[in-house]
Amino acid sequence: MLVDYSKCTAAGQCLLAAPNVFDQSAENGTIVLLDEAPPESEYPRVLDAVNRCPASVISLANESGTTLR
Repeated sequence: MLVDYSKCTAAGQCLLAAPNVFDQSAENGTIVLLDEAPPESEYPRVLDAVNRCPASVISLANESGTTLR
């Protein structure tokens, strides 16, 4: 999972979708990645977070490193 912190708009949608994987900075509300390699059980929530992000700052990659989104 990759996060472009510089483009985060602090909308908080990732935290709402996957609170075990994402948090928000207390300083400015931007994304904080709690788990770079979450368990498979979190994948549906992580995918929801990726789709909800209005700034598209979260990217997923497969084993070969190809970015999925």
